[in-house]
Amino acid sequence: MRATARRLLAADAEPPSPQELRTLLLLLRGHLMVAVPEVEAAAAGLPRDDVPRACALACVGEARIRLGLEPGHPLPARIAHAQRLARSVNALCDHFENLGGGRR
Repeated sequence: MRATARRLLAADAEPPSPQELRTLLLLLRGHLMVAVPEVEAAAAGLPRDDVPRACALACVGEARIRLGLEPGHPLPARIAHAQRLARSVNALCDHFENLGGGRR
């Protein structure tokens, strides 16, 4: 997941071709569809007033909003949309790790 996000967010990242961008958008959407319920499950065991839980669930909400948006048609708008999805992927990965996800 992080490698896909890095492809768009690295400081030295080259702009993707239209075909590569289509692939990246599909990958990022899929990553978010997997990560959202995993982060929710990791947060579910924490107390309702827990700050990391609240932050993780806010990130989940933002990711859901971004999943519902369609990118613009010009290539720069599509790249910007993909970058926003990539930032959500990274943030969800961070929250999953911080909440102890994967340690079962």
